[in-house]
Amino acid sequence: MKPISLLAASVLALAFATGGGEARDLTVVGFGGTTQDAMRATLFQPYADKVKQPFLEESYTGGIAKLKAMTATGTTSWDVVQMDENEMLLACDQGMLEAFDWKQRANADDIIAPAKSDCGVGAFVWSMILAYDGDRIEGPKSWADFWNVEKWPGKRGLRKQVRMTLEIALLADGVEPAKIYEVLATKAGQDRAFAKLDQLKPNIQWWEAGAQPMEWLASGDVAMTAAYNGRVIAANAGGRHFKMSWTNQLYAMDFWAVPKGGNTKAAFGLVDYMTGPGPQRAFAEKMVYGVTNAKATAAIAPEIRPQLPTTPENMAGGLALDTPFWVDHEEELLQRFNRWVAQ
Repeated sequence: MKPISLLAASVLALAFATGGGEARDLTVVGFGGTTQDAMRATLFQPYADKVKQPFLEESYTGGIAKLKAMTATGTTSWDVVQMDENEMLLACDQGMLEAFDWKQRANADDIIAPAKSDCGVGAFVWSMILAYDGDRIEGPKSWADFWNVEKWPGKRGLRKQVRMTLEIALLADGVEPAKIYEVLATKAGQDRAFAKLDQLKPNIQWWEAGAQPMEWLASGDVAMTAAYNGRVIAANAGGRHFKMSWTNQLYAMDFWAVPKGGNTKAAFGLVDYMTGPGPQRAFAEKMVYGVTNAKATAAIAPEIRPQLPTTPENMAGGLALDTPFWVDHEEELLQRFNRWVAQ
């Protein structure tokens, strides 16, 4: 756990009252790394300055196990949590999250419809794209190129997760984006995806944290990698010459959620602030992810817009992660994926 930079040296903290009457600091939880650094600069720090109340940060790598344990035992210490959409929906269905009353949310009229959920609000739209080091190689444009180790020798970075990995395999095998989930819903389609992964398996280097693909590209450990678009742009801002292909990008939305039993009132105050047009614009210009507040879109600097996943040119041929599909199929496909990785 680490306090935001404003309070890094402080040992005393004003406290928010929890629903159970205890006093503790409001705690916000993200996925860490460059993205959370950008959140700290554009969302957390400005909010702390605005309300003159300190709060704490934690980071995690996803999953709902810890959240489930906290809410089940009445020991909730997380108040606002960044979550993948499918995990947010699972946690919501299992009663771990506070309901969002959209009549009470400050920016409800400006939030795009896909970002409104029963237990969360879209934080930003991110994209998984093909990335490579422009100082080392040139030319790859598609997931089919990603598989071409004869033309572009070297390791390939893929996230060690079944979601998006099977989709990438089918895209590389020539399945049209509009038909990906129709194919993947069948046993034959699943077999096809794993057979395609078999072809690349000797060259795959699995990553689990968003910073790893950038480190591996910089060191030359991988020739190409699947990566988050914002991470690539941030690395280039630091002096790298990484290239991205938007062809068949896979995009999804992360959400802000409020766990049951935490500092609910204060948590929703933070959520309302972070989904306002000003903070969303500031975050998008620093991390270059798509926004969920319609008013923020028009305010983003013109030079930034072409790099957003939500730019029409980048969306053409893109594939939206089908969250309902993964809610229904992830358990079985994850078990098969884990067995396949271990073989």
